[in-house]
Amino acid sequence: MSRLPFPGSYPTTRTRRLRTDGWIRELVAETRLGPSDLIWPIFVVEGDRKQPVESLPGVARFDLASAAEACRRAHDLGIPAVALFPMIDRALRSEDGAEACRAGNLVCRAISAIKAAVPDIGIVVDVALDPFTSHGHDGLIRDGRILNDETVEILVRQALVQAEAGADIVAPSDMMDGRIGAIRAALDGAGRQDVKIMAYSAKYASAFYGPFRDAVGSTGVLVGDKKTYQMNPANTDEALREVELDLREGADMVMVKPGLPYLDIIRRVHDGFGVPVFAYQVSGEYAMMKAAAQNGWLDYDKALIEVLTAFKRAGTSGVLTYGAVEAAELLG
Repeated sequence: MSRLPFPGSYPTTRTRRLRTDGWIRELVAETRLGPSDLIWPIFVVEGDRKQPVESLPGVARFDLASAAEACRRAHDLGIPAVALFPMIDRALRSEDGAEACRAGNLVCRAISAIKAAVPDIGIVVDVALDPFTSHGHDGLIRDGRILNDETVEILVRQALVQAEAGADIVAPSDMMDGRIGAIRAALDGAGRQDVKIMAYSAKYASAFYGPFRDAVGSTGVLVGDKKTYQMNPANTDEALREVELDLREGADMVMVKPGLPYLDIIRRVHDGFGVPVFAYQVSGEYAMMKAAAQNGWLDYDKALIEVLTAFKRAGTSGVLTYGAVEAAELLG
């Protein structure tokens, strides 16, 4: 098949980043469905006990000790990486999301705890301000408008403290313009050339994010909507523009989010660029399957594997799914 020419160049683009460790080489392998194709999103919270997430059956917020133990189990099942999302105490949320840039914040401590317990597991961290802002947006606000360039400056600082804490992949999910290039330059300038960037390049303003917002404590916090920075679900060509821009700026991998309603986007990105593409089976997708199974309307195990196979068929290198541990057990 014909592909567009790869737009990156050295030193911004370093293809060896995707060969530095066994887990990343497995993660970007092009064909098959197995535990090594899965990234497990986990929620972390302060305290000393797990908290169930009511809108995500089977999903919990982990305290740091139980998060480390859960990641050890995931690693033993062959899952190569986990993605961390924090539930931040509302007292620590602020207009500017300053807690996101504090070296001792919950995410940084979770990275350290997990790496100490399971050194060989990959850790993906979310670069975005929404868990840390009092208004629930991914960026700074002035006069009701999301500020792009001022937000990027904060995202750069957030990514740097996460990298210093030991994150393997930083994953900007904010959809601000220009943030990939700024983060790549800052990481390289800090001697962090091996830290990988998984860009949420095609992130849509979707109705499927509700349970996630429950899990990170943002329900009832968000002011307005995110349509001025997340993509219109009606658009496909725009997704390719976003992907190309992120690759030009130094992204190593790209993300399409949500997953199943956007298989056509995954296929176009895969065919158009030939780079590792990931999908996020988001909270609403997962919760629908769980709810239907609880009502006896479908076989959850079979549906999970079928959906994950669909992602691979569409062209993904891997999938973020809350069902990663269940899938890994089923796949053996």
